[in-house]
Amino acid sequence: MTEAAAPFRYTAAMADEIENRWQRRWDEDGTFDAANPVGPLAADGADGTGTTELGPKAFIMDMFPYPSGSGLHVGHPLGYIATDVMARHERMLGKNVLYTMGYDAFGLPAEQYAVQTGTHPRTTTEANIANMRRQLHRLGLSHDPRRSFATTDPEFVRWTQWIFLRLFDSWYDPSADNVDGVTGRARPIAELVEELRTGSVDAAVLAERQGIELPEGWRGSSVEDVRAASDAELRAIADCFRLAYISETPVNWSPGLGTVLANEEVTNDGRSEVGNFPVFTRRLRQWNMRITAYADRLLDDLDRVDWPESVRAMQRNWIGRSEGARITFPVVGLGDEVRPTFDVFTTRADTLFGATFTVLAPEHALLADVLTLPAAWPEDTKDAWTGGFETPREAVAAYRARAAGADEADRTADDREKTGVFTGLFAENPMDGRILPVFTADYVLTGYGTGAIMAVPAEDERDWDFAERFELPVIRTVRPPEGFEGGAWTGDGEKINSASGDLDLNGLSKAEAKARATEYAASRGFGSARTTYRLRDWLFSRQRYWGEPFPIVYDVEDPETPIALPESMLPVDLPEVTDFSPRTFDPMDSETEPQTPLSRAEDWVEVELDLGDGPRRYRRETNVMPQWAGSSWYPLRYVDPTNDETLVDPANEAYWMGPRRDGDVGGVDLYVGGVEHAVLHLLYSRFWHKVLFDRGDVSSQEPFHKLFNQGYIQAFAYTDERGVYVPSAEVVAEADGTFTFEGRPVTQEYGKMGKSLKNSVSPDEMYEEYGADTLRVYEMSMGPLELSRPWNTRDVVGSQRFLQRLWRLVVDEETGEVTVSDDAAPEATSRAVHRTIDGVTRDMRTMGFNTAIAKLIELVNHLTKAASGAAGVTGGVPREAIEPLVLMVSPFAPHIAEELWSRLGHEGSISREAYPVADPALVEDETVTCVVQVKGKVKHRVEVAPDISETDLEAFVMAEEKVAQLLEGQTVRKVIVRAPKLVNIVV
Repeated sequence: MTEAAAPFRYTAAMADEIENRWQRRWDEDGTFDAANPVGPLAADGADGTGTTELGPKAFIMDMFPYPSGSGLHVGHPLGYIATDVMARHERMLGKNVLYTMGYDAFGLPAEQYAVQTGTHPRTTTEANIANMRRQLHRLGLSHDPRRSFATTDPEFVRWTQWIFLRLFDSWYDPSADNVDGVTGRARPIAELVEELRTGSVDAAVLAERQGIELPEGWRGSSVEDVRAASDAELRAIADCFRLAYISETPVNWSPGLGTVLANEEVTNDGRSEVGNFPVFTRRLRQWNMRITAYADRLLDDLDRVDWPESVRAMQRNWIGRSEGARITFPVVGLGDEVRPTFDVFTTRADTLFGATFTVLAPEHALLADVLTLPAAWPEDTKDAWTGGFETPREAVAAYRARAAGADEADRTADDREKTGVFTGLFAENPMDGRILPVFTADYVLTGYGTGAIMAVPAEDERDWDFAERFELPVIRTVRPPEGFEGGAWTGDGEKINSASGDLDLNGLSKAEAKARATEYAASRGFGSARTTYRLRDWLFSRQRYWGEPFPIVYDVEDPETPIALPESMLPVDLPEVTDFSPRTFDPMDSETEPQTPLSRAEDWVEVELDLGDGPRRYRRETNVMPQWAGSSWYPLRYVDPTNDETLVDPANEAYWMGPRRDGDVGGVDLYVGGVEHAVLHLLYSRFWHKVLFDRGDVSSQEPFHKLFNQGYIQAFAYTDERGVYVPSAEVVAEADGTFTFEGRPVTQEYGKMGKSLKNSVSPDEMYEEYGADTLRVYEMSMGPLELSRPWNTRDVVGSQRFLQRLWRLVVDEETGEVTVSDDAAPEATSRAVHRTIDGVTRDMRTMGFNTAIAKLIELVNHLTKAASGAAGVTGGVPREAIEPLVLMVSPFAPHIAEELWSRLGHEGSISREAYPVADPALVEDETVTCVVQVKGKVKHRVEVAPDISETDLEAFVMAEEKVAQLLEGQTVRKVIVRAPKLVNIVV
């Protein structure tokens, strides 16, 4: 039938009209507005006492997107459609659903575009957000638009800065009681100052426990010394413990970009992800977040959230808790008056007897000034140790410069040849007094442990490789198994060669030897039991323009001490500038210093303020926060987006994110996003949230209760004979299985969808050709949500045909009349409907959307056959069959479902209708097949009721004529019955 003959067929044009019309109505009616207990977004009659007025809730979130200038391709909405399906389903279950979308709008791409074009980053960012909002709105996502924001909005920036000040005003007290039997929480910095003043806290002990460096002159000071300190001195001590603090920090410095980079912004070959410039390791004065103070809680609370085990494993590995000992090595050979030391952390103190050399990271503080090293090589220095240089000072200086240009992944690669040089120094092995050479080598990193190792080549493969390369001795302290052919033995075995003085570890088990060695080190004063972490403090400074300014100033007479601005002066807005780029340098000049874009805005940097002691001149902080800042707390803004009095109203936070029961950590009910954010974003968010919990700002201990990682939509790409990508949409699949472009053969490959591979497909194209509902159904039916799947535009038509068949069950394509019947449905149809309800309901609980759609397609096919008379139905599909179907379809294809629901005579939106419930009596099979075995072999089958008893089943089977024939002439010894599916007759 042609379109002219079927003017009411569900086509792309009709879908476009239906979808736009219903989207306008949803907007006008506020269909998806979620009510708060209190405040401007409260429902009429809500009294703020909890859930009584509002009923059960569901807080569903996507990881919010960065508004790219290129807009969305069809791979982006996969997770967004999935969360919308869940939000719509939860509403139909009677829940108050908070579901919205914000935009992570600060970031380097907008700034780079501004540098290239002179266009202000805000201009391009807001244009990108508008385009993305349009694309997502056209998809029919059921967002509450009142709760949407961008991280660049001044109202949002204000609270991001407020949280920074909260962290700046906090220190971590590891001895303070917390909830759920946990010890340790953040407290106001003023309380630390007071406890230092009264002597109730020992600053030296606290600093040692947290790995914090006290100010020069206060290391090892007594409690009495601290108590007698001046107010300024006490503040200087307290400043060392702040959760947001400034320190000389090893950073990734890219002179060619003129900025410090986070690890994730550096490629595996040690270059900047943007611009491909060399990146060097430098120590610079930077802001940091003391996330390490929360390492244990971040680790332990992973067992209290509903997350994929793979993500929890990645976070556990990133935190990297290790139990061991800190061992102090004295440096010898610099004269009796100069006796520096360095510490190593080891998980195997018992292997100290096997240490034959030590290694310092090139960035280690002992090597910072090469002039403190010996001026000449010690006697008997091997040629292999010198690197070809005349003196240790030359060798170490050259090696440090070389290491500064190598990235971490390259330095620690297992298959990389070990490099290093002798420092000219020696260290005393404190366990047995042996004198060991001290090397520097880049396979030791200053960011892990102490930046120094004791090398035990017999029991560590990297140390073995280094020892072979530099002709160093090997002492085994663990006996390898018989037949071991050499090299490092890293397994268990009998302790050997491990005795000295009054300590003998030989013959002990590994656990016993470790414990005895650690106790011995502690008793002799050269070591102590210690827990270390792979996790490093969060580098929080960026030398950029497009980011949140720090709410920090410095007195011009004291430029080293940061001063927090009062809350009344927030937000601190970015100044208007014309040059958005930091000063860049020769890409290879690693000794340059950052000069930020903000530092050139002199009228903004130099400011006169009254901070309580009269007007004074101050300088603003000229770094900005990283892009991670806004994404570390944004769920709280969704909860209370109009609040300008407090971060979040306690009643609203408790309702949407508070604990559900005793011992629960609370958080967002469902958080969906890519696994690429499994570590950093989620760790940073958890850290900020826990600080806010400790300070009493929120009732939830975790930001995200349930996490789901969706897969990705990938696509085929094609390259020609030159290796150049060609537009995949114009590639022709030939009959022989090959592919051509403009008549020439091309090679097919499979990968990420994007502009560079010329294989991206815009959702706008899909809206125009098929409609948003078809796109939604196709993406949800492609496969399990957690797995990646290939996009194929040719397959989209299958989803369109499914919706067309659904449409025809209700609407006559020629007349537009509704064709459903009010007659009772035949039993077979009723059973098909209720079995579908039962199956789809179970699939929705597990987000098994592809199998749910498969069941809906099967039901549509059944009803289509029924409508044709094949199932004895005349006069149209029964209403009692079609209405549950439309309700089940609505989360996946909401526009066509709304239209059909309206045409079926309903006035309100289908969005708030109750989800259908299966009748158990109609879900059960009418009969089941029972297998009859004789002598263990299947001889007969009978159909019986599914609820038949064992007694009745045995009687029924034994009365069967066929069974009587099988048993003729034989004696029945036993009848084994497993109702309703098995009867086994033993003769």
